[in-house]
Amino acid sequence: MHPLPAFDAFLFDFGGVLIEIDFRRAFAAWATAAGTSAESVAARFRFDDAYAAHERGEIAAPDYFEFLRRSLGIDISDDQFLAGWNAIFVDEVAGMRNVLAEAGKTRPLYLFSNTCEVHKRYWLRRHRDLLRPFSKVFLSSEIGLRKPDPEAFLFVAHSIGLPPERIAFFDDAEENVAGARKAGLAAFHVASPAEVLAALSVSP
Repeated sequence: MHPLPAFDAFLFDFGGVLIEIDFRRAFAAWATAAGTSAESVAARFRFDDAYAAHERGEIAAPDYFEFLRRSLGIDISDDQFLAGWNAIFVDEVAGMRNVLAEAGKTRPLYLFSNTCEVHKRYWLRRHRDLLRPFSKVFLSSEIGLRKPDPEAFLFVAHSIGLPPERIAFFDDAEENVAGARKAGLAAFHVASPAEVLAALSVSP
């Protein structure tokens, strides 16, 4: 691998890049607890303003779960919501440990994730070995800013101490890639370790 020579740091997304995410697991768990169908729960769920506010740390988990009771039309406990909420995290994306090891040989690694407080507590502990190569982890619930807002990427770049154009960012969501590019980062849409490696081998 020949890392991108024009960049001084690599910034990675978490869910969908390092870890497989499957919201259907949450819908199934909530439906089982409520005695209804996963399809009906999935049909009502939205990545809406409340979801985004929760990930920015503006809404605590109990308040968000109460919102979900109303919007999903299910009456389950906070513990049942939490169990399903944490079930979305599946396994490490196979091969990403090797990619991080290679990338980290030449540039510092950083992570930027949209995540709520209860998710953070769950996956930071569960995947602490995978996260060990990162110099710093930026979480939306801690910084109060969220992808794809360009302001979020500018905050991260400033915190890293580099001009945005000196940072290469990798994410599986097109809207996040677009937001990063608006902020001046070199952003790459990736859906597999092979695509990350390909991006790392590109000379700008």
